[in-house]
Amino acid sequence: MNTRRPPRTASRPAPKSAGDRDAPKGRRAARGAASVLKPKPAEAEREDGPQRIAKLLARAGVGSRRDVERMIEEGRIALNGETVAQPAPLLASLDGLTVDGNPVAKPVSTRLYRFHKPAGCITAARDPKGRKTIYDLLPKDLPRLMPVGRLDYNTEGLLLLTNDGEFKRRLELPASGVERTYRARAFGDISQAELEELAMGIEIDGVRYGKIDANLERRTGRNQWIEMTLTEGKNREVRKVLEHFGLQVSRLIRTRYGAFELGGMPIGAVDVVPRDELFKFRRQMG
Repeated sequence: MNTRRPPRTASRPAPKSAGDRDAPKGRRAARGAASVLKPKPAEAEREDGPQRIAKLLARAGVGSRRDVERMIEEGRIALNGETVAQPAPLLASLDGLTVDGNPVAKPVSTRLYRFHKPAGCITAARDPKGRKTIYDLLPKDLPRLMPVGRLDYNTEGLLLLTNDGEFKRRLELPASGVERTYRARAFGDISQAELEELAMGIEIDGVRYGKIDANLERRTGRNQWIEMTLTEGKNREVRKVLEHFGLQVSRLIRTRYGAFELGGMPIGAVDVVPRDELFKFRRQMG
């Protein structure tokens, strides 16, 4: 097998300054940093008073804002019997709102669940190809839940689920700075020095990826485990970055999302995040 890496087309920023080179590297630096960043004042949204229909319905657990906007486009949402044409009108309450003719229930308190997603299922409610979905595996007595971000069909590990579409959106936005940590088993040749270059970000095939904290955990022959922490959730980001270095990823596990870790959860297990932990995390987010 030809194991030479293909020519790289990535562009990187200028070398670090002396002060940057003195900064701590690796896992300790990542763990020492805050998992979330508070939004700028201009980005903060009011939680009281009139709000957009899309936001109200997202907070009520109807779906994410994008889901709600799609429902509006499909003519499925009405206000006092009149079909809603735009997601922008401001409302103070859910009174008079219906989805598919059904009144919208008042929002319940935000809940967050951890799920150990196995490989071999998709993060969606249904699949045109007939593949297994996460909802085929979740207990039927759970409330209506939405996944926070996605894990690919063959990616396993921690998947957060919530009943609050607005909270889901905040967790997913790169601007929130919520860290995601993955462990990848990959075949090929790579050094810690090469991995540390990812701290400056990298561009691959015209797509810019932000800072990634990467650590070579252990190596057996030409197989190695690599831990990577990032704050974005671009499509297949970890796989694409490692493949750019000529590595073949054979297993990918998400072990952490923000303050919440996979730990020793059995594959397929689901549990609820205690309210005090959720409250503490939301306060950190601002």
